[in-house]
Amino acid sequence: MRALRLTDWHSEPELGDLPEPDPGPGQVLVRIQAAGACHSDLHLMDDFDSGDLPFDPPFTIGHENAGRVEATGAGVEGLDEGTPVAVYGPWGCGRCHRCRKGMENYCERQGQVHAGGLGSDGGMADLMLVPDARLLVPLEGLEPVQAAPLTDAGLTPYHAIARSLPKLGPGSTTVVIGIGGLGHMAVQILKAVCDTRIVAVDTRDEALQLAEDIGADHTVKAGEDAADEILEHAQGRGADLVLDVVGADATMSLASQVVRPLSDLTVIGIGGGHLDFSFFALPYEVSLATTYWGSVTELMEVLELARRGHIEAQVQRFDLDHATDAYRAMREGELQGRAVIVPN
Repeated sequence: MRALRLTDWHSEPELGDLPEPDPGPGQVLVRIQAAGACHSDLHLMDDFDSGDLPFDPPFTIGHENAGRVEATGAGVEGLDEGTPVAVYGPWGCGRCHRCRKGMENYCERQGQVHAGGLGSDGGMADLMLVPDARLLVPLEGLEPVQAAPLTDAGLTPYHAIARSLPKLGPGSTTVVIGIGGLGHMAVQILKAVCDTRIVAVDTRDEALQLAEDIGADHTVKAGEDAADEILEHAQGRGADLVLDVVGADATMSLASQVVRPLSDLTVIGIGGGHLDFSFFALPYEVSLATTYWGSVTELMEVLELARRGHIEAQVQRFDLDHATDAYRAMREGELQGRAVIVPN
């Protein structure tokens, strides 16, 4: 089978051939029909050395995956061959308190289990071996190309928004910084689950137009006047939630300038930025947090929002033979929404 492999740190992935996996007890083999390309993959290619992470190459990349059940190992029940499924991305031990609650993204044994596409073989391949049936969610009518990005680009902002929902009633303001793969999903999720005023921020005119088309109340071009414009849209009071989907120095600084007391500043982008924190660095009772993916039950909720037509990933398709073109376009800021790799 074909697979897009990261063979070493500081290198581009390479398309090669691997033997087809054979599912063992409890395992499920999924024929991949769609795999999302994430900016996190670029960090894997560019930013790490041996010892920085609890795993090393080689492995197949791709941690946003959907397809159909190809085969099951002994003991797997309720997943017939051909069943369309999404793959829950963050793999935990499955036994600790957090995992038993469906929150494998915060597994108490992180580092001992490596997720598909993040240390273990992922889905940019014809086939993907999933270690346990609990990590699969039936699509129930969703197309795999639409579902694959929802497993991260949809789930990650959904979790970040859900933890702040009590603050997002009528009259509130939410700022989304970065309208890319995750950011354009965040705008739609906010529109679907609450009545907050949505202010979208980006450096690109086409991204701001996309944000307006999918439900943002206001758009702001990133720059020296951005903070003043955001505060004006927020009635001068500041934002109740800022979702920084970039996580760079400049975006975190902007976020700190527009939050109001008792608000949340949540960073879900891994752009390597820093924010100096002290007693007077932020308004009183601003909660500063990072989040990582979401729970499997939250993924079920995200898929239901898509099933009911409330959210839809904007995708650009690439076949597996040209998957590296998707990453080149991502590096150059040419993607609109999410790139999805379609093996066949």
